[in-house]
Amino acid sequence: MYEYIKGILTKITAKYIVVETAGLGYLLHVANPYAYSGKMNQELQVYLHQVVREDAHLLYGFATEEEKQLFLNLISVSGIGPVSALAIIAADDNTGLVQAIESKNITYLTKFPKIGKKTAQQMVLDLEGKINVEMGDKPAKSIEATGPGNQELEEAMEAMLALGYKASELKKIKKFFEGTTDTAENYIKSALKMLVK
Repeated sequence: MYEYIKGILTKITAKYIVVETAGLGYLLHVANPYAYSGKMNQELQVYLHQVVREDAHLLYGFATEEEKQLFLNLISVSGIGPVSALAIIAADDNTGLVQAIESKNITYLTKFPKIGKKTAQQMVLDLEGKINVEMGDKPAKSIEATGPGNQELEEAMEAMLALGYKASELKKIKKFFEGTTDTAENYIKSALKMLVK
């Protein structure tokens, strides 16, 4: 129904962003909300997919058409809902995802939250040879050392919980990043790479 929205980014939370256009604020669920941090109070274009449920009408947002297409491919698989698809996209390792599907690497696929062996096998069955992703890996910026009280790391961990990762998994990851400083976006990218390896 909707192709994209163009408006001003007015809010960023661990689970969603808000884009205002024509006096209305649209709540968009996105894979990594903190990836939009540099665009706060600026105009941006976000590609959309609407999911209509009995109890809600939800909008999912994507930075590119390719990211949206990957999301649509993922939710076409039985057992993968929009939240799980966002968690997979947030890992930002689309080349690794495609390679895992093409090589039938079930172990790699089950490292995503809420993806069990059966769902991973279904992913291979449904998506093998059908995904052509050219988004590639975006290298995370280097992480510098700093003191305690890292707000960006806390925001990143909150976003990871929203994606469905377990608190026990995140506790180990958080310890690894203690004493460092970076953006929430880069913490999320680095943590996701560690979790899916």
